[in-house]
Amino acid sequence: MSTRHLFPSLDGLVPKALRGIVASNPRLNLDEANKVVYDSQAPRSNVSIVSGGGSGHEPAWAGYVGTNFLAAAVMGDVFASPSTKQILAAVEAVPSDKGTLLVITNYTGDCLHFGLAAEKTKAKGNPCKMLICGDDVSIGKKGGSLVGRRGLAGQIGVLKVLGAAAAQGATLDELDDFGSAFANSIVSISATLDHCHVPGRTEHGALAEDELELGTGPHNEPGYWKLSPAPSAEGLVHQILKYCLDETDPERGYVKFSPGDETVLLVSNFGGMSNLELGGLVDEILQQLLKDWNIEPVRVYSGCLETSLNAPAFSVSVINITAAAANSTYTVDQIKGFFDTRTDTAWEAVAGYQSYPQRRKRSEQVVPPPKEIRRTVDDSTDLKIDPALLESMIKSACNAVSAAEPDLTKWDTVMGDGDCGLTLQTGANALLDALKTKQVAANGSVVEVLNELEDIVEGKMGGTLGGILGIFFVALRTALQENMGLAKEVGVPALWGKALSTAISHLRQYTPAKVGDRTVMDTLIPFAMAMEEGQSFEQSVAAAVKGSEGTKKLKPKLGRATYVGVGADDNKELPPDPGAWGAMVGLQGLLSAL
Repeated sequence: MSTRHLFPSLDGLVPKALRGIVASNPRLNLDEANKVVYDSQAPRSNVSIVSGGGSGHEPAWAGYVGTNFLAAAVMGDVFASPSTKQILAAVEAVPSDKGTLLVITNYTGDCLHFGLAAEKTKAKGNPCKMLICGDDVSIGKKGGSLVGRRGLAGQIGVLKVLGAAAAQGATLDELDDFGSAFANSIVSISATLDHCHVPGRTEHGALAEDELELGTGPHNEPGYWKLSPAPSAEGLVHQILKYCLDETDPERGYVKFSPGDETVLLVSNFGGMSNLELGGLVDEILQQLLKDWNIEPVRVYSGCLETSLNAPAFSVSVINITAAAANSTYTVDQIKGFFDTRTDTAWEAVAGYQSYPQRRKRSEQVVPPPKEIRRTVDDSTDLKIDPALLESMIKSACNAVSAAEPDLTKWDTVMGDGDCGLTLQTGANALLDALKTKQVAANGSVVEVLNELEDIVEGKMGGTLGGILGIFFVALRTALQENMGLAKEVGVPALWGKALSTAISHLRQYTPAKVGDRTVMDTLIPFAMAMEEGQSFEQSVAAAVKGSEGTKKLKPKLGRATYVGVGADDNKELPPDPGAWGAMVGLQGLLSAL
């Protein structure tokens, strides 16, 4: 796998790519500040279908915005989910009289951020539902009992039929029910010859010449099985179809295929396969489907449907549309009609089908960033400390987190997608910048700092960790303000103990993670419990250190690391969980400034 790139760094690349994408369709607008591409003429009379995820999967999802498809797509940084703020901007960009359906793939960060956006949208009185799509069969039912099936390119098929159904006037409930039935009728699995290389990163995790991975994810995760020596193309296709279609497999018999059932085949190039080989792969799949499984798809789609940068890899999805019809209000012929509905997006071709009569100026397509509104803080519900001490603590914590980035990135690359270190460093640098440009610590206001931290996490820190920290800091700030009387009655430490325990309680409503699950909660929960019990800040930080150190001996139970074979040996010490370690380093930074 080549490590050379036209753009050697990710800096500014995602917005630049989105500007290139909207150039192919004059109907599209780009909210560059929020990385939202939306259809400027999306009709209010139709349910708005909104999707999105991390960048690096192009044309998913911005490339599918347009007629009879998505109303809007919101993009995160490479392999990291967009933030809640971004998603809300996408929802608000395409208002609908019938409501909004958020359709996402099953990844923790996406579920957290899109889920919070759905809740906020409903809280405003606007109908909104969220459909989570998981089609990967690799992890199996036992291994994925808690997190469910991972999302692969089968979701693009879901988006295609939902977009066409929405254009024909389907209601929000009808689309939600149909989408669920359709998504549950898909089986998918992926294989890779090597991992992709992310611009600007030194870590790669390349496979050996005689190795191949089966059951890989689209975020550079290692495969569920490593095959060495690598099988032939024919042998690999045989294994793929067996994992997808063998109904006697108690772990992977997700969808039943009966004689005469009509099916659709999707083969997605992850970005690094040649079209020549992809064509040969599709032919081999079709031959074996007919010969070994008596399946002859009524529709065949192949190409770069959902990619993983430049990975020489692919996914195979088989959709039983007869089963989908049996569990929905639509017939098989109607579902085929949805697939056949014309669209001016990347679905039909890389160049797209354009029906818009006249190209607009680029300046009309790019939406200027909104003016930032500074939140005011009520002194009666604010906690004040010495401004110099507050600034010193913030600087110490941020510098400590930033210095830990190389290790965090390395450890996260071993276990997942490698974004944790950069996510935390981005937040730390943004807070340091706010100290200089906004003087957020000048008044000694803890609430003002937490307000700024909320904005940074929501606007600049995507991924699972960004979602967890976003909920945690919102709940922490609210609890501080609501319980400010404790500071006068029993002291500031008691106030922090109450606020921290309340924040953890709120966070548990959105994640099943607990101590022992190898997540950031292994640091946050011990720290909060120690503070609530009345222990000193130094003792509480020591509890956090012990918790983060303990993740070296824990097997992953949640997040992307659960899809990885790493950690199968219970006696082998792993790198620490990067999220837990990053939180611990930040707490140590606060303590060192006291």
